[in-house]
Amino acid sequence: MLSLLYQEGPSTEGIFRRSGSAKTCKELKEKLDSGAEVDLACESIFVTASLFKDFLRNIPGSILSSQLCDKWISVMDQGNNEEKIKNIQRLIEQLPRANVVLLRYIFGVLHGIEMRSEENQMNAFNLAICIAPSLLWPPVSSTPDSESEFTKKVSSLVQFLTENCCRIFGEEITSLFGEILMTCKNRENGSVSNRFKVVFYKVGEILP
Repeated sequence: MLSLLYQEGPSTEGIFRRSGSAKTCKELKEKLDSGAEVDLACESIFVTASLFKDFLRNIPGSILSSQLCDKWISVMDQGNNEEKIKNIQRLIEQLPRANVVLLRYIFGVLHGIEMRSEENQMNAFNLAICIAPSLLWPPVSSTPDSESEFTKKVSSLVQFLTENCCRIFGEEITSLFGEILMTCKNRENGSVSNRFKVVFYKVGEILP
């Protein structure tokens, strides 16, 4: 799933902004949840992007951890960019290993898309608006006005993470998909088994 987004996302206008067919997404999600193999290479990349956002939204407590919510929100108000990066790295160190691994791949994808934003019309700001709500949410529900303000702050955070991902996660995130792409080429039809579902449970179980 991530490898497809890495390969096709940068050349796709409106990736993560345009939604895939709701009916197709529902059918594929049911297949993935049942452990059946799904050939996502035959589906619209917008369907894959929608499925991935749905996957992120179903991680208990969010991949960035709702327990660290206040710290994530306040980090953008702390000092200059250098200080922000250091504080973000400290917060990342508090996340479970499985979360950090997945975050590196996510921002590897977002970085690749942002680098070709003139082609796909998805710069870091646009990407953040579309994917931020799937990465972090508050531990308890709040008023609509508070939620709106929270969403803006998380979007600002995700934009900063995307624009500075190489400094935050290391330059190697630009080459994380080399091994995955080779694996995909060697797999018949590029089908997706329950491997993605396994990653979901590993992340979900470790999250606080």
